[in-house]
Amino acid sequence: MKIIPKILRAIAALIVLGASMPAVAADLGARPYGQAPAYAAPIYQWTGFYLGGHAGGAFSGSTSFNGLALSNYDARFLGGVQVGADFQFAGNFVVGVEGQYSWLSSNKIGSIFPAGFVYSNNQRGLGSVTGRLGYSWGPALFYAKGGYAYSSHSETLTFGGAPVAFTLNRDHRDGYTVGAGIEYLFTPNWSAKAEYQYYDFGKSRFVAPAALVPFGTFNNDEHTLKAGLNYRFNLGSTAARY
Repeated sequence: MKIIPKILRAIAALIVLGASMPAVAADLGARPYGQAPAYAAPIYQWTGFYLGGHAGGAFSGSTSFNGLALSNYDARFLGGVQVGADFQFAGNFVVGVEGQYSWLSSNKIGSIFPAGFVYSNNQRGLGSVTGRLGYSWGPALFYAKGGYAYSSHSETLTFGGAPVAFTLNRDHRDGYTVGAGIEYLFTPNWSAKAEYQYYDFGKSRFVAPAALVPFGTFNNDEHTLKAGLNYRFNLGSTAARY
């Protein structure tokens, strides 16, 4: 039958084609395999300028005026703004300068003297210009700070409800501040922070009226806790290390 020779020829052709496939595959070369990219560890950059806001609480460190209990001795709400600049060096160290001002909710701290005089101090705000030094650990920056402090306040002395002229040995508006905190970069340009800051405006005493001179000195200091948010204009970028 003529069909059988045709089938045999077709089978032979398939055998020849199959034998030639390895040679063709060899000519095409080995199949390339993709290599997974190496892990990129981020390098967090703190160099640059920043501005932001904060909120928290403040309370006076002194609870008495030379033994006389102070009135309205409650913690006060504070809120404010900050602006600063940082420079990262030697790998993970960060040095910077910051200006900060906090407005305080109204709260008059005062004392009633046995002679009938009533002294009150209404502190409206706290300001500071500080340097800070920190160490970055991944996206976190641990820092300490210190520098000049300013107190915005008004004071009154009354006797029988009427204002009385008085003189203190110092204005106690200027002082110093120290503190510490942690700041965390959660994007290349945004960071959150929490810090403790202590303000000391020295000791004061009455020079006049004469009836208050024997009561001696009193301290002017504040403890504060703040949480804040900064927008950072980084001069460097958050790069990746391979």
